[in-house]
Amino acid sequence: MSKIKILLVTAICLLANYNYAQHTDEINSNRPGESMSAYAVGKSVIQVETGLYGINENHRLLGYDANGYGLDLDLRYGFLMEKLEVIANIQYQKEDFVYAFNQYSKSDLKQTVLGAKYLIYDPYKNYEKKVNVYSWKANHAFNWHQLIPAVSVYAGANFTMKNNLYAFSADAMISPKVMLVTQNHLGDGSWVFVTNIIADYIMTDYPSYGYIITLTKGISKKWSGFIENQGYKSGFYSDAIVRGGAAFLLGKNMQIDASISHNILKDTPSVFYGGVGFSWRYDTNYKEVRVDLDDSPSKPRSVRKAARKDQKRRDAIE
Repeated sequence: MSKIKILLVTAICLLANYNYAQHTDEINSNRPGESMSAYAVGKSVIQVETGLYGINENHRLLGYDANGYGLDLDLRYGFLMEKLEVIANIQYQKEDFVYAFNQYSKSDLKQTVLGAKYLIYDPYKNYEKKVNVYSWKANHAFNWHQLIPAVSVYAGANFTMKNNLYAFSADAMISPKVMLVTQNHLGDGSWVFVTNIIADYIMTDYPSYGYIITLTKGISKKWSGFIENQGYKSGFYSDAIVRGGAAFLLGKNMQIDASISHNILKDTPSVFYGGVGFSWRYDTNYKEVRVDLDDSPSKPRSVRKAARKDQKRRDAIE
């Protein structure tokens, strides 16, 4: 074996021995889709994700047209530990409705939700992909491990003010929201598949149940694109929506995006959205967390002890 090949294999093995925390070198935003990723932003990291969208509605039975705009704001904070983040979501919307003989406007907070997400399973924790120094084909074969998803749970509460024009009840109320989140990194890692299973407005007269599935593709170092399908059903309203769009990385902590959405099941009403957004991350206070895979229980105790000592030396140098 040549010296170059030996050095290359050694480098790959060394890189495989470390599993870095959920904080990434570049911002990882939930925008421009509506799904929530399984991973947190990282302990002490603050992330702002906001966007402005336009909306057009046409109701076949009621005979109205509506145009308006809205503002989305997500505030994410890595709280206490790597696996946990708290999330505040606020959505404001204003619309003008035009009927044959009448018109009116409405504007209000369409959504105010406060919750927390916790990563309960990471398939890459203590996982080391074996390198076959004799077979290029074996090293590039399909990795079945990538089909095992990361899994998170989310729990939060909807806060609805009295006489909210977008609520199904005139009373003020607080209602629970829960979600199961899965995430897979496929192929060379540039494909990301996210699934959200959602139960919303629980314990109200109109609970809502739904899903969101999102497939994102990293096109280049700066560009990514996505397609998404969302469905929800309740006694108040049910529909399915398709979305598509792209995001551009302005810097390691900033991203801009654009997307369009359209419902596909109903024309009562038919709804079209189009929007742009911006995401920003503040991670100055973040301290990198690195897990040495040689510290896994499957390794001999002497190896794990030596690895922990080596980690302490590296932390002292840093």
